Amino acid sequence: MLLIDWIVLIGTLVFIVAYGAYKTRGSKDVQDYIRGGNEAKWWTVGLSVMATQASAITFLSTPGQAFHSGMGFVQFYFGLPIAMIIICLVFIPIYYRLNVYTAYEYLESRFDRKTRILTALLFLTQRGLSAGITIFAPAIILSAVLGWDLTTLNIIIGVLVIIYTVSGGTKAVNVTQKQQMAVIFFGMITAFILIIQYLPEEISFTKALEIAGSSGKLDILDFSLDLDNRYTFWSGIIGGTFLALSYFGTDQSQVQRYLSGRSVQQSQLGLIFNGLLKVPMQFFILLVGVMVFVFYQFNDSPLNFNPAATRAVSQSELASDYRELEADLEKIQTEKQQKTLLYARAEDFSAGKQEEFQKEMLDLNDAEIQTREKAVEIISKADETVETNDKDYVFIHFILNNLPRGLIGLLLAVILSAAMSSTASELNALASTTVIDLYKRNVGPRTEAHFVKASKWFTLGWGIIAIAVASIADLFDNLIQLVNIIGSIFYGNVLGIFLLAFFIKYVKGHAVFIAALITQAIIIGIYFMEIMPYLWLNVTGCSLVIAIALILQSSENNLLTTRKAP
Repeated sequence: MLLIDWIVLIGTLVFIVAYGAYKTRGSKDVQDYIRGGNEAKWWTVGLSVMATQASAITFLSTPGQAFHSGMGFVQFYFGLPIAMIIICLVFIPIYYRLNVYTAYEYLESRFDRKTRILTALLFLTQRGLSAGITIFAPAIILSAVLGWDLTTLNIIIGVLVIIYTVSGGTKAVNVTQKQQMAVIFFGMITAFILIIQYLPEEISFTKALEIAGSSGKLDILDFSLDLDNRYTFWSGIIGGTFLALSYFGTDQSQVQRYLSGRSVQQSQLGLIFNGLLKVPMQFFILLVGVMVFVFYQFNDSPLNFNPAATRAVSQSELASDYRELEADLEKIQTEKQQKTLLYARAEDFSAGKQEEFQKEMLDLNDAEIQTREKAVEIISKADETVETNDKDYVFIHFILNNLPRGLIGLLLAVILSAAMSSTASELNALASTTVIDLYKRNVGPRTEAHFVKASKWFTLGWGIIAIAVASIADLFDNLIQLVNIIGSIFYGNVLGIFLLAFFIKYVKGHAVFIAALITQAIIIGIYFMEIMPYLWLNVTGCSLVIAIALILQSSENNLLTTRKAP
């Protein structure tokens, strides 16, 4: 990185932190600190909701997901618009009518204190882990690519977020997320335009799509019922709806965003705005990854995109074996470039020729995949501690090696801004839930100033915990999948509790509490036994807690009836 990149990067981040702290200093009461004084307009609500979900993981991991597996991941978001409509019609009016600060307050009035506390603890557990991962995601990749110290990066990102989140609470999160989303959109659109410009003259955008399609990267819809296939139309429309309902309807990090709206209508408009824009945004980010794939059909790519993995094997006794694989990859890439250019320069291809080209490309892609898998085996033998899964390194590698100076700093600012916006929302929500559902509920009456101060201390505490989690985290399979897996383990259960509260009035708190404990144990067991793809855990958890609660409540009612009988 050159000086101009450092100026752009540091200048962007310092402005966001300073602006957020300045604009929102001096919150006087809990209403102002936790709900932002209910001043947010619909576009602020919509952008804040979107920025909370669109963490650095989205912009690091999603393009890499598309590079390796194509556009099929977009099916994950098909249920989101459906969930937005349900939340607008059911959840938001109830939350506003009860004038709650957190989603879990409602559960005590509907069920009992222990159910409220259990649900809040489930949220704190999964969101506390996720907050650490949203810090770890950019830190681990920037550390590997730029050679920065990982622990130092975790601390820098965490401290920057803590500064303005502690200072201004919800309003600070809302204010800064508008600037962060502006940086994110501008940076991603700029990167997309540059990728297209970097392609050979013969390769128009249409030709680029044809090349991607010939390699199977544009296969979006999968209507199969195969449970071994993680992303299908059905898992997206059913499992995705349940996950989005759980996340946007019961996760305090999102609920707090739209509870800051000026009115029910402003909050509803904000969520509808998010629902309409979110799927196209994710489609576009995946398309960026597909275009990166097309770019590397004409340009050399490394055998493994993680530079730490390459360094590890290059300094081992297996370096010569690795160089042989690099030579094999170079031959495959040269052949792909030649065949792709011939295809692009041809004025017209018959259907038979198109099928022949597609078969050749798929065969070459398979050969490339096999070569990369062999490289992973060698890297693991050379150093079993190094991360061999390079999906999350693809986009950052492209940025650092191909973008003009200055824009590199901007794209790094995009990644760190996304990390900060998402982490700020999570810390804000974690502190609010801790104060309102646990601390305030148990310490009794105190002054407003006391609870504002407590919120700030809990924000600081959760920030330190998030940094600690980030310091011991692991890349897992793919960062964006890891966050959704953690959510899916807990979200279905929590959603089922809320659906029982909203719609099945005769079920009481004791039955729900026991059902939630049983369900959580079963879902954790199902996940570790790998019985089903993680998206289906949301449906299963929700259905289980409702079914078990109904059974327990019926048994309890029958027992009471029996005791009353003469």
